Amino acid sequence: MTLPPQVIAAIQKIDIFMERYPTLTQYEKLKSLEKQTGYSKAYFFLLGFTVISSIIYGLGGSKLVTDLVSFVYPAYMSFKAIDSSNAVEHTQWLTYWVVFSFTTIFENICGFITDFIPFYFFLKVAFFIWLYHPKFMGAGLVYTEVIKPFVMPYLNSLQKKTAAVPTKKTE
Repeated sequence: MTLPPQVIAAIQKIDIFMERYPTLTQYEKLKSLEKQTGYSKAYFFLLGFTVISSIIYGLGGSKLVTDLVSFVYPAYMSFKAIDSSNAVEHTQWLTYWVVFSFTTIFENICGFITDFIPFYFFLKVAFFIWLYHPKFMGAGLVYTEVIKPFVMPYLNSLQKKTAAVPTKKTE
């Protein structure tokens, strides 16, 4: 039985991904398993990924999955950005965390609304991936179009008030 070309292309993409991240994907173990069984290592990788995903979903439900998606990769990239001298990376991840914080606060305050939105957690995963994905950089857009116009008038007012307060000099 031959596989459709789309499946073959998908398997090749998975193989490329596994070669790129050998420690994460346990590439060598999967390669030896492929030799022993004759089945593609991509099948075993997908099986392992499905089992781990199912366990995570079973333990914490969709809330845990969305929290992991919206936190783990951005935290990793933020750690990398701290050690880099690239100001664009610093801005991207600081902006992401500002948007993440506002979204989390809004969700906690208006949590009852989320019960009425069908597939809320799937939409939330897609939203957070859109926020941090390098192709879209949605966090910058949300910050400049939604958060900044709402917050900046209050920050400017607060800065003026604190600037007007005389500071006490210590000798």
